[in-house]
Amino acid sequence: MSGGTDDRDEGGREEEVRGARRIPGPRAAADDFAELSRPPAPKPDPVSEREPVSEPSGDGAEAPAPLPHRVLQALLGAWALTACSAEETEAVEAHLTECAPCAGEALRLRDAVGLLHTDRSLDLDPLLRSRVLESCLSRRPARIPVPDWATPYDAETARLDALLRDIGGSEWHAPVRLKWFEGERGVQRRTTVAGVIGHLMTVDGLVSAALGLDDPLAGSRPRGGEGVPLAPTPRTESYWARAPVPPTRAVREPWREQSHTLIRTVSFAGRDVSELSVSYGDFALPLQDALLDRAFECWVHAGDIAQAVDYPYEPPSAGHLHRMIDLAVRMLPAALAGRRRSGLAGPARQLVTAGSPGRSLHLEIEGSGGGDWYVALDSPAALGSPDHTVAQVALDGVEFCRLVAGHVPPVEAAAGQHGDRDAIQDVLFAAASLSRL
Repeated sequence: MSGGTDDRDEGGREEEVRGARRIPGPRAAADDFAELSRPPAPKPDPVSEREPVSEPSGDGAEAPAPLPHRVLQALLGAWALTACSAEETEAVEAHLTECAPCAGEALRLRDAVGLLHTDRSLDLDPLLRSRVLESCLSRRPARIPVPDWATPYDAETARLDALLRDIGGSEWHAPVRLKWFEGERGVQRRTTVAGVIGHLMTVDGLVSAALGLDDPLAGSRPRGGEGVPLAPTPRTESYWARAPVPPTRAVREPWREQSHTLIRTVSFAGRDVSELSVSYGDFALPLQDALLDRAFECWVHAGDIAQAVDYPYEPPSAGHLHRMIDLAVRMLPAALAGRRRSGLAGPARQLVTAGSPGRSLHLEIEGSGGGDWYVALDSPAALGSPDHTVAQVALDGVEFCRLVAGHVPPVEAAAGQHGDRDAIQDVLFAAASLSRL
């Protein structure tokens, strides 16, 4: 009787142990020669070698046996992926409160799991650099901070440089079409990614020359003339013509060094330097506006490059975009007067003295960087006034900048128009005429 009972108990426990789920231990790496050099361990007898039986707890239920360290360590990867059972999760998390090495490894694995999510873009947030700098400067302010009016140029050159670091060597020779507006029609010029960077470096040289720094065209002579040209277009043509071979990726380093030098120089120069005049040949801008103009062109041409190499590229931050729009609007009355002198715009209807309000167009810019501006229509010295508004135009901020860059035909730009049609057409064409090579 007793012997039969023992057999049944023994058989029942054996079936229970055999049916229980086992957690495999960690496997040795294939190149672990120390493990391979050991003699193979004899296989245990399936009856005599059994897992420890759980001891009964005080309330009559069996408490699970604690898992060994090596098993818990092997479960860390599954725990990080949330692939463990409830019992395994509880055992691992209890172990992490007692084992510092495993706790550190668990944190590293959990961070690595975050990189496996493919539903998020791998491109960095365009505002990341600004946030990092703001956080750093709040902890330890810079001894020589970058002037506020120079930050758009600093940000846009850094963003373009990040794009250039990501593209391959062959993409530097990808064709790029530069677009701008002349007279009544749009024009194009074909170059390469490297050619665009050479163009930016050459025109930035106008700012360098105004600050007494080296001009990248120093020592060159344009064909049929003397001296270094001042206007952006002949400067660029001179740079492209004198190059013995088409520009290559080697142009990136001098361009980036030039932009760094400009930022350092204006940072150390003090406040008064912001009003230093920078000549563009047929017009001049104060230094703070010239650097804003260079930031705008850097963004526009970065977009041209990104389109050529199929690279995602975002507009500037709202604050910087607002400043770029404001500069373009401030230049509109002079551009409108220039077109009127050339017979490309209608005559002035109501001349007023300088500084007095006159007929105005209400320019409503929507979206990022938006706001309301009033453009004087009849005299560049007049003041735009809401009380003298004869027309209104509504445009998206990025779309307005594309119009100013000559990338959008004036007849297709305005999303909303109201009032004097001639005034609207004159202002839209004047905005497009601000573009250049």
